[in-house]
Amino acid sequence: MSLLTVENIYKDFSGLQVLTNVDLQIEKGEKHAVIGPNGAGKSTLFNVITGKYKPSRGRIVLEGEEITKLSPNKIVYRGIARSFQIINIFPSMTVFENIRNAIASRMGIRLRMSSLLHSNKSVNKATEEILELMELNDRRDMPVLALSYGEQREIEIALTLGLNPKLIMLDEPTAGLNKVDTARVIDLIRRVTADKTLIIVEHDMNVVFNLADRITVLYYGEILQTGTKQEIRNSEKVKKAYLGMSQDAVTD
Repeated sequence: MSLLTVENIYKDFSGLQVLTNVDLQIEKGEKHAVIGPNGAGKSTLFNVITGKYKPSRGRIVLEGEEITKLSPNKIVYRGIARSFQIINIFPSMTVFENIRNAIASRMGIRLRMSSLLHSNKSVNKATEEILELMELNDRRDMPVLALSYGEQREIEIALTLGLNPKLIMLDEPTAGLNKVDTARVIDLIRRVTADKTLIIVEHDMNVVFNLADRITVLYYGEILQTGTKQEIRNSEKVKKAYLGMSQDAVTD
């Protein structure tokens, strides 16, 4: 049984069809990339899977249980955590506090009770474990606002880990990063998701080919092809779809 099944998904906005008959199978432990030109529907697909948007047709199944109609919060509790293209953190709080908030949320502790979190041993222990895994102890007491853009993107990955998900979904985690920061984030994602299932949306083909076991190509709302890295590299229809966007997009 697949960890995640996306079955016959359609999504339209006021008559504008954005996703058409999308089928996707994600196996447990798999690292899967979703690629495609701008406007292909990649972020919409993420939003449908995580409950922000409800599909016009079709269903989403996680470990054999349908989650199509669940709220985003309930989907998080079922085991799916995501990051966003735009950084989504508490900039005035410290690194430790940001991660602790994610863990408290996972444990069902309301953030208005945050004044009590400092004495919650289980929350603090879990926070320390994430700091250790992410190698963030040297920045634990720094306000996130004081970190570089690349470091802030790392914090967002830490927040997804704080939710202890079965499935991690990262939406363009290297967007806006330079080559040095991108290389560091690739290594970080590979290390911290070693025993996790990962879906990643990414424009940088170097990131995709470094991280993904399989790749799905979306082209204007429809799946053009799903395959291994080599199959996607060698696909003439994928190369044709990318012409005009980047001549070397699928061969780098």
